[in-house]
Order: sequence, then C-alpha cells, then structure tokens
Amino acid sequence: MGNDLRSTLDHIFESLLVLGPEVILSIGILLVIIVGLVKKEHAIPTLLSLLIFSFSFLFIIADWKALTEPISLFQGMLRQDTFSLYLRGLTDIAGILTVLMSWRNQGAQRNLSEYYALIIAAVLGTHLLVMSTNLLMVFLSLELISISSYVLTGFLFDKKGAEGSLKYFLFGSVASAVMLYGLSMFYGFTGTLDFTSEVFFTKLYPNQTPLFFIAGLMTVSGFLYKIAAAPLHPWAPDVYEAAPMPIIAFFSVVPKLAGIGVLTRFIMAINLGGSASYDWQFVLGIVAILSLTVGNFSALMQKNPKRLMAYSSIAQAGFLLIGVIAFLPQGIQFMLFYATVYVVMNFLVFIYLQYFEKNGFVSIAEYSGIGKTFLWPSIFLLIALISLTGLPPTAGFTAKLFIFSSLWEAYQLTGKNILVWLLIFGLLNTVVSLFYYLRIPYYAFIKNRESELKTNILAFENLFGFVLVLLILLFFFSPGLLMGWINKITFVFVIRYPLSVIG
Repeated sequence: MGNDLRSTLDHIFESLLVLGPEVILSIGILLVIIVGLVKKEHAIPTLLSLLIFSFSFLFIIADWKALTEPISLFQGMLRQDTFSLYLRGLTDIAGILTVLMSWRNQGAQRNLSEYYALIIAAVLGTHLLVMSTNLLMVFLSLELISISSYVLTGFLFDKKGAEGSLKYFLFGSVASAVMLYGLSMFYGFTGTLDFTSEVFFTKLYPNQTPLFFIAGLMTVSGFLYKIAAAPLHPWAPDVYEAAPMPIIAFFSVVPKLAGIGVLTRFIMAINLGGSASYDWQFVLGIVAILSLTVGNFSALMQKNPKRLMAYSSIAQAGFLLIGVIAFLPQGIQFMLFYATVYVVMNFLVFIYLQYFEKNGFVSIAEYSGIGKTFLWPSIFLLIALISLTGLPPTAGFTAKLFIFSSLWEAYQLTGKNILVWLLIFGLLNTVVSLFYYLRIPYYAFIKNRESELKTNILAFENLFGFVLVLLILLFFFSPGLLMGWINKITFVFVIRYPLSVIG
C-alpha cells in the first residue's frame, strides 16, 4: 500500500514537471490578480501578462525539442505529444496578440487585472483541453474556457455586453449539459474515463447500438459549440457584437483551437480505427457543409463589421473541419497549417477593426473613403480580408488549397459521395465569401467621403499589422517554413489498442 502511494505521488510530481507551461499560467493568474490589488497602474498587469504568455511559449519550445515520444500524465488524464504542444504554442501566441490589442484599448477597459486573469485562465483551459484523454478532464477544461469566456463577453460593462454575456452563458450551459450527458453515457458503456485506452475500444466495439450514436452526437455537439459550427452557432453574432474588440479576436481563435483539438482526438477514438458502424465522416461532413453555407450566406446581409466577422468565424469552422473529416494524417497537418494562418489573418482584421472603431467608424457604410485618409491601415485590412477569402498571393489561398487537396485525396481512397459534395460546397462558398469580405475594401477605396481625420504612419497598429502581413505573404511564398514544423507531428496519438486510428 505504501509503495503504491509513493509511486502515485512520484508520478504526480513527474507530471507536474512536464506541465511547465500550465504551471506558469496557473501562477500567472494569481500574480496578475495580486498585482491588481497592490498596483493600480495599467501598464503593470499588461506587461506581466505578456511575460506570462512569453515564458509559457518558451517552455513549450523547450518541451518540443526534448520530447521523443508521447507521455501519459496524471494516470492517463492528460497526454503530452507534439500535436498538443503545437496547439498550446499557438494559443500562447494568440494570448500575446490579445494582450497587445488590449494594451491599445485599455483606456476603455476597467478591472484590467481581472480581465487579464480571465484571458490567462481561458488559455490555461485550452492547454488542458487539447491534452485531455480523460472524459472528466475534457469537461473540466472546457468549463474553465467557458466560464472565463462568459465573463469576458460583458467586459464593456454596458447593456449590450450584459445581454451578450447572458446569452452566451445560457447557450453554453445547455451545450455543456448535453455534452456531459453524452460523456456520462460513454462512461456507462465502457467503465473507463480514458477514451484512448484499450478498454474503451474493446467495450464499445461489440456494443455499437443507437444509444452509442446518440452519445457520440451529444458529446461532439459540445465541441462543435465551442468552434461555432452550424447548427450550434446562434450565440456567435450577439456575443461578437457585445464583447470588446480584443476579446472578439480572442474568441474567434482560442476556443476554436481548443474545440478542434479535442474533437480531432475524440472523433478518431469513437471511429474505432475505422470499424465504427456509424459514419462519423458523414456526420461531420454535413456539419461542415451547414457551417460553410450558413456562415457565408448570412454574412452577405450584415452591416456591422463585428457581426460580419462572427458569420465569417462560423464559415471558417467549416473549413477547419474539412481537415479533420479527411481522416488522414495529411488532412490533420493541413488543418494545423490552416489554423495557424487563421490566427494571423483574424488578428490582422481585428486590430484594424479596433483601430477604425476608435476613430468612429462603426458600421460598414461608415468606412466610405477611408482608403485615402487611412491608407496603410486600409491596405493591411484589405490583405487580411483577401487572405480570409482564399485568394493569392496570401497564405489563405495556400491553406485552402491544402485542405481541399486532402479532401480530394480522402475521396480517392474511400469514394464517399459526402466528400465530393463537401468539396463542391467548399469551393462555391469560397466564391460567395468574396462578396462580403471585399465589401469593406469596396467602401474604403471605391466610395468617396471627405474626412478630416489623418493617420499616423508610425502608429502601433501599422507596425503590428506590418509584421502579420509579412507572415501572410511569407506562408504563401514559403509554406515549407511552417509545414517543416507541422510535419514533425505524429498522429498515432489517440489510441493504445492494436488497431491504428489514422493511417
């Protein structure tokens, strides 16, 4: 008994040593709150948050170099592998970009310490979620992201923010309850919380009843809610319109990375190495088609740039799902490439939407003629929107080309009609997206309106945007720079039973 306890404690201590980034984020939450109680200067919690995310990212780089094989942590609750390391590093970068955006917006922000503590908590939840291989850990991590997000939505402290926060909470609570019921059913089927274990497979394989399918749908719906995929998207437009601009940028990226990461692991597990009686590829294919169609066609009718980007986010969830739906290692690699480019594109859009909002441009029609007075911000915003559309010479074109090629390869291997339909809908919706992504540039450069406002060419936003534009162009002309890292990621990460889930 004593030896068992000692070995368990040793394993916990060893697991904590591996979780360096998460320990940093956890301590960082406390430090930011304490600093807010002691010091009232706005710059201190901002700089401290930047340091916390930077140190976490550096630890992830060190772990990436040191990792030789996947590591099971806390008796199988978490799993350290190159897949989770990449997504955790990406969320840390998103955290840094959010803090930089918030620094430019903190004059309109109150309770900065609590604000940054909640952002760090949401990133911590994302770290844990993409590492989770335990059903209970999945739920707890997702709730850490969700509760932080509900509070952050209302951080403008106005009526619209309170309404958006309440709607997000109500929709999110229902989604969490449905997902939890699905998770509990899987525990009832298998008797284990570890969905990567041999027991999980051997118990599910001979018992693929309709109840198994219902449990899968209920669980997956919680992940789809987080990535704002249709038909679980109605919360997104109101939340995007109500939240502060840095938080909208954060919501458009970080919960998506968390949801798509855990969805990839879980869907491969319940697909049972390709032996599942139910076609999860077809189910996700329908969701992706709905997301692409609802997101793009709804965006055509929007007059507010925040709501337009909300529907853009729904459509982009469909493109991210395509990489998972291929059920190929190459598809997941291209999904990670797309996710990385998406982070850069979205933050580039939102930094300039924030910039223009501060100068009094709230609706799309009010952007008329700003291309003359705000030349460089308008050009950088144009490049970001062209990239989101998927046109050359931007990384958005390369990303879409990659995921469509993986979808075509999957069709050639399986011959499933749903993959062809998804490819057709994806291409057609890319054309549709051109009409709303280029609406703001149309008003900015084609429509005329006199304005006395002048832009500063050395403004922080232009320096910020210039770096992100360089990355968008770099990943188009040299995608191998990014794919070189992504190709190092191994994808036999889901299972510990004889069959291989992916290739």
